[in-house]
Amino acid sequence: MVHPWQDITLPAAERAADLLARMTAREKIAQLYGVWPGSDAQEQTGDVAPLQHEVAEHVDLEALLPHGLGQLTRPFGTAPVEPAEGAARLAAFQERVRAANRFGLPALAHEECLTGFTAWQAAVFPTPLAWGASFDPALVGRMAESIGASMRAVGVHQGLAPVLDVVRDPRWGRTEESIGEDPYLVATIGTAYVQGLQAAGIVATLKHFAGYAASRGARNHAPVSIGPRELADVVLPPFEMAVRDGGARSVMPAYNDLDGLPAHAHRALLTGLLREEWGFTGTVVSDYFGVSFLESAHGVTDSRAGAAALALAAGVDVELPAVRCFGAGDAPRDVVDRAALRVLTQKCELGLLDPGWTAAVPAGPVDLDPPHMRLLARELAEESVVLLARTGGALPLAHDARIAVVGPLADDPAAMLGCYTFPRHVGVEHPELPMGVTVPTLLRALRSELPAASFVADPADAEVCVVVAGDRSGLFGRGTSGEGCDAADLELPDGQGELIDRALASGTPTILVLLTGRPYALGRWADRLAGVVQAFFPGEEGGGAVAGVLSGRVNPSGRLPVSVPRGPAGQPWTYLAPPLGQRGEASSLDPTPLFPFGHGLSYTTFAWEVAPVPAELPTDGETTVRVTVTNTGDRPGTEVVQLYLHDPVGRVARPVVRLVGYARVPLPPGGSAEVHATFHADLASYTASDGLRVVEPGALELRVAASSATVHHRVPLTLTGPERVVGHERRMRCETKVK
Repeated sequence: MVHPWQDITLPAAERAADLLARMTAREKIAQLYGVWPGSDAQEQTGDVAPLQHEVAEHVDLEALLPHGLGQLTRPFGTAPVEPAEGAARLAAFQERVRAANRFGLPALAHEECLTGFTAWQAAVFPTPLAWGASFDPALVGRMAESIGASMRAVGVHQGLAPVLDVVRDPRWGRTEESIGEDPYLVATIGTAYVQGLQAAGIVATLKHFAGYAASRGARNHAPVSIGPRELADVVLPPFEMAVRDGGARSVMPAYNDLDGLPAHAHRALLTGLLREEWGFTGTVVSDYFGVSFLESAHGVTDSRAGAAALALAAGVDVELPAVRCFGAGDAPRDVVDRAALRVLTQKCELGLLDPGWTAAVPAGPVDLDPPHMRLLARELAEESVVLLARTGGALPLAHDARIAVVGPLADDPAAMLGCYTFPRHVGVEHPELPMGVTVPTLLRALRSELPAASFVADPADAEVCVVVAGDRSGLFGRGTSGEGCDAADLELPDGQGELIDRALASGTPTILVLLTGRPYALGRWADRLAGVVQAFFPGEEGGGAVAGVLSGRVNPSGRLPVSVPRGPAGQPWTYLAPPLGQRGEASSLDPTPLFPFGHGLSYTTFAWEVAPVPAELPTDGETTVRVTVTNTGDRPGTEVVQLYLHDPVGRVARPVVRLVGYARVPLPPGGSAEVHATFHADLASYTASDGLRVVEPGALELRVAASSATVHHRVPLTLTGPERVVGHERRMRCETKVK
């Protein structure tokens, strides 16, 4: 007999409801947690914070599995495993799970995938800050789809990415995991990642919901005390777009509290906003040990059963990475049923409830770093490199130059990799094993790029000196960038500034190459360097990408997703400041960045023309800005047209400018293209003092710009008609086309 839950012609929610009605209370609870085989209370992994050690426990699988299992945690990302062997092990474990429970249900397997599938021998892509620097959602979407396909091929169902935290203070260690300091850039790039990953059949998980990057002092796991309008207008829009436009199927709450209320117990956030206002229908999965932290870190309950009750009532559906709180007491039946229905519905959508489901086992070798993925990694790395400064003709490097390449990161593959890459996340705990993927260093790539050049050790003997400086990613204090590696200031770490000073003292023209996870203060050397090239952990193909920019083979087209400060103190440096956050006579401190958000140079030149735009626009209308861009130089290049909004008068203090649209425009020498940017009045909406999001009549200015501070044309607009209150249905994108 085929029960309704086994009938693949029925809607997923109907099938899940039928199965739920057949389950015992214990079987329902079993769908709401994960297990982490091989972790052994985290003794084999080095990615654990001190608080996590306090709540990690051994799990008796034999006692758990007869009731079923909701999630399987990181079967590939816990320890190095050869891909084909890992797929076979996962399939065998799934058969064990299915055989043990009376419905034959498998677990849903999840992995990290922030810079690619976080598995040994898997392709390593640029870090998310580099995605932001590319200003290329389409390419990020292609990358995500390729990552998802590789995960799906070995039996994984869910990816814990993307990170949609908007950078508020770049001293925060997880800046490298974020896309940038502008909510529109984060929203559009992040949504493209969601769409790509889910097109491959992998559930995307938005994190960290919400406010994680806005802690005071940029400390990890720290409280967040921001106002409701900053939350609504800066922090939340990327999540809203990824849910509404991207169709994201999972959300992960943040570790922080918001004004004293932990996100994992925040019903207004996880249910009121996410589900009731935004219409989200997927699953909410806890950050690792986030439910336990309600007891051990936040102190809002005194028991694991109490933590479970708070989290379930707020809207958390799944406890990760392993069971500790869920099932520890008698949670109300209605919240358990609600969560279990969501989990079963998602499993049904993934095909895990279908009759005859079996875990796929690859027939032959598994290549997680195939040529097409390396090509994508190279393309994204090349698009993300930012040329910050260039004087005196030292760049591009002469092909027969005598070059000194100095610095601790010049010949170190780790310089290319962020903290959520497998080699830096797990591989550091297994020094006996090879890295698993080929990662050329910058020095090696430069030698290949410039075979006629000679390389010397002493800057004084060279025609040009390349200083390679930056970060070494790590976790919880074991690096200069990464989770738990927060910085006291934005001075280059480990005394690398002295290395730049010595190179400059030699009198040789000096180019600074930065391989970092955050921006660093460069004002000390700004007027003395012959060039500055910024790359944000550009991945396995990053060495070749940076070398290509230095040689001139690649014409740089990256743009800053975060501002670069002049001095190391005076936080925050984000460009989204109202007038009082700008330079003024009332303070002796000048917060103006050295290089602004959106900045980036090219080896060619561009001319811009803007067609006339009607002066008036209804508060519910739209207009199209037409920008003609011409490559006036002698080599191919890509300009990034950026559209900013300036609202001179509002009910509350507003950012002086904020990004509302952008487009990459690749052009041959002498070539022209026209960018059509459709601006809807909804993009001028903001949260007023009464908490309502409004579009109000009055004067606006659109700024057609090459950066937030480099404006080519100003387009005055007057919004006419009645004030409008807008919500979840509003237009969030400026649609752009390049013709």
